[in-house]
Amino acid sequence: MSMVNKMSKKNPARDHLLKALEAGIRLDGRGPEQFREVEVHYGVSNTAEGSALVKIGDTVVIAGVKLSVETPFPDTPEEGIIMVNAELLPLSSPRFEPGPPGIEAIELARIVDRGLRESRALDLRALCIKKGEKVWAVSLDVCTINDAGNLVDVAGLAAIAALQDAVFPEYDGVEVNYKEKTGKKLPLSKTPIPITVLKIGDYFLADPLEEELASYDARLTVTTTADGTICSLQKGGDAALTVKDIGKMIDISMVQAKILRSKL
Repeated sequence: MSMVNKMSKKNPARDHLLKALEAGIRLDGRGPEQFREVEVHYGVSNTAEGSALVKIGDTVVIAGVKLSVETPFPDTPEEGIIMVNAELLPLSSPRFEPGPPGIEAIELARIVDRGLRESRALDLRALCIKKGEKVWAVSLDVCTINDAGNLVDVAGLAAIAALQDAVFPEYDGVEVNYKEKTGKKLPLSKTPIPITVLKIGDYFLADPLEEELASYDARLTVTTTADGTICSLQKGGDAALTVKDIGKMIDISMVQAKILRSKL
């Protein structure tokens, strides 16, 4: 017996979902590839160098950027530093508990981080102050406020929006004055956007709800830039994906990424 069949027999919710999809109905009435309403709000924190709150449906994520002057890594003495951290707050879902980051939080942070690094969205060399001695470090924190599905895509959009919002604080060569902002923006040249597509039975769904994420066979998160370049892929789920499946999921992601990018 296949894994999919086992899942189907043990998961009545999945059976109900498949029956609805066969009838052309999604749980909230959307089309298979349609996103919920998207909102992007900039400058939601007065203390961060940059911040944004993003809502997709009832899923809400806030991202903040903190800038500091640090010593560069020995192998990249002329490049600044970027670090991405994700925190799944217990207030956002009963699934999340206090304590060290779990697998889901680590994966979310890595997907966002990989999209930024592989796309070279930030010009890290432009963050160098003095080779081998001082560079700007960009700390990007992503926090969940409410989880109603598709945290990865919401977090990815919030991360880019926060980076767009960020400005450098005053720096006199010795100390950073966080109370004064220069108005100078980060050297951000690209906007990598992750789009997650689920495969449930023979159906492909974008912007998955929490209930759909509990019943998928496979998922693929595709991060692309505005010119259609694929920066990263992240596969999840036990079921295998064919080349045709992957092509279909990439096509969906390309279309939806353009729509989300237009909200920035």
